[in-house]
Amino acid sequence: MFNLIQSLQQALGLLLKFDPEIWQIVFLSLQVSFASSLIAVVLAVPLSLAITQNEFRGKRIVIGTVNSFIAVPAVVIGLVCYLLLSRSGPLGFWRLLYTPSAIIIAQTLLIIPLMTGLCISALQSLGHRVKETMITLGAGRWRLILGIMREVRFALAAAFITGFSRVLGETGMTMMVGGNIKGDTRVMTTAIALETIKGNFELGIALGLVLLIVAIGINIILQAVQGRAGR
Repeated sequence: MFNLIQSLQQALGLLLKFDPEIWQIVFLSLQVSFASSLIAVVLAVPLSLAITQNEFRGKRIVIGTVNSFIAVPAVVIGLVCYLLLSRSGPLGFWRLLYTPSAIIIAQTLLIIPLMTGLCISALQSLGHRVKETMITLGAGRWRLILGIMREVRFALAAAFITGFSRVLGETGMTMMVGGNIKGDTRVMTTAIALETIKGNFELGIALGLVLLIVAIGINIILQAVQGRAGR
């Protein structure tokens, strides 16, 4: 118990002293997670619009496939990205393995199905009445799309926050493609795992506290956004 309290005190000391190593790790974590979430939502929104706003054969199969990909383990995506980006892989000439870009690519692939599925659910919840009303009022295709996006804006924001939360807490996949290189690709989750194994509990606890605060903050924002979306 004494060691735990002592480690906690030292962790708080590191945070209060604004230890450069800790905040470099924190900022990199937020940067790559935000970048991957932004890329994913930019891809997921048009894809979900194309699926929901058009009638075609096999539509249910496509939606089911998207939802099925949500369940793919992150470590499998990490393995695929590693094989693609390694020097002997087809994309090895990009030399992205063990860089922040590799982490962003893997995280983006992880949450595109999640965000697309959430966006599809939000768009389907509108039903046909909103679309028919806009068409009746003379809305063109682009005005119709903008009107639909406005109606589900809070649900889309919730999808973005959910994706961001998902990748921020990812460890195994991030370590596989990022390598957990100090000062370059070390993020909060991988640093916590490494420092705990090394017995450097104060640094691990400090990062864990920051990650916990960020996670709670994200959840509060998500609940607020979902509350707005449900009105």
